[in-house]
Amino acid sequence: MTALEIAVQDVAGAITSATLGADRLELCAALAATGGITPSIGLLDATLAAVPSSVGVHVLVRPRAGSFVYEPDELAVQVRDVRAAVRAGAAGVVVGALRPDGTVDRDAVARLVEAADGREVTFHRAFDTLTEPAPAVDELVSLGVVRVLTSGGAARSIDGLTRLAGTVAHSAGRLEVMAGGGVRPDDIPALLVTGIDAVHLSASRHVDESGGPGGGSAGYTTTDPGVVAAAAAELGRHGVLDPVDRLQPS
Repeated sequence: MTALEIAVQDVAGAITSATLGADRLELCAALAATGGITPSIGLLDATLAAVPSSVGVHVLVRPRAGSFVYEPDELAVQVRDVRAAVRAGAAGVVVGALRPDGTVDRDAVARLVEAADGREVTFHRAFDTLTEPAPAVDELVSLGVVRVLTSGGAARSIDGLTRLAGTVAHSAGRLEVMAGGGVRPDDIPALLVTGIDAVHLSASRHVDESGGPGGGSAGYTTTDPGVVAAAAAELGRHGVLDPVDRLQPS
């Protein structure tokens, strides 16, 4: 069965997503403003206390917005954040690091996997900036990464179907492929045809509230129950496909 992962930024969103059918949560902060950065340990503790243990809480570990090429001190912070998330009880972490040439930073990822101490490690959408995803899949498998989040290199997953299918085919069951990036519930049937293992979406809506001078960007995003329910319904209707129905890579 194809899993449903919802990116959440608060306890209310975590409870909503778990109640409406999410199998897994990616816990993050500042999703709309930054694409997601590391959430606080307080938020992780509260989320773990609020949702059933059957719903895995995976923590995004990303120290800042922008490039996925990190200085040594930035990597050291991420290693500490991974260890802290594991100690708090996270089921897994979501990480990613690249070299300046745009390839996987093998040494950095190895350190992050080691810090995860056996918890599941997902490689995030840094994967979508790679020009050659197939060798990266092989490298990530060898490093102990269990899952990759990808839009197929497109701004929206629905526009990256061919590359998604190719990544699934090359992974050949060694690595879970999770489609994410601008996913809407009505995109899900087409995404499933690629053979993906999971669907990831933020399922969010904008709340227009100003913080006043010094409060940063006006408004924020939070989980939209209607979008979560619609995504779960799509997976309930379309979550199992016969292999012959899957889109083949070109």
